[in-house]
Amino acid sequence: MEEKKVWFSNERVWFSFFMILALTLNFGFFIGELDDPQHHNVFELFAVIVINMIATVLKLGDRTQLGPMLLATSLVALVQLVSASLVWAFAVHVNDTGLTPSVMATIVSLSGGAVLANVISVILLMIETTLQRR
Repeated sequence: MEEKKVWFSNERVWFSFFMILALTLNFGFFIGELDDPQHHNVFELFAVIVINMIATVLKLGDRTQLGPMLLATSLVALVQLVSASLVWAFAVHVNDTGLTPSVMATIVSLSGGAVLANVISVILLMIETTLQRR
């Protein structure tokens, strides 16, 4: 008896889930007035970083053809998000300047770069899924 080839697995579902969750959470943090701290919550940024870390760890075991590109996009998103959190922490706790419009614009811009990396990652995932089904 020939086994049917399954194009998805539980591992793939979780992998896709965290990639898409990372994108949507990051978009939720990014959207709003660029320089208004009331539109961007620190806990949402924290959640975005944690979910992106989980997505990155899941990408480490990916042995597909697009695996290295998926990992690269995830690492870029993490660098952007960690940089944004460092800017936030430095402005509030070290420099005591607070969340000025300039500082907030920098944080949100860094998050925007991570959104772009997450979008590329999800597009690559869709391409890979399409290629595997054939």
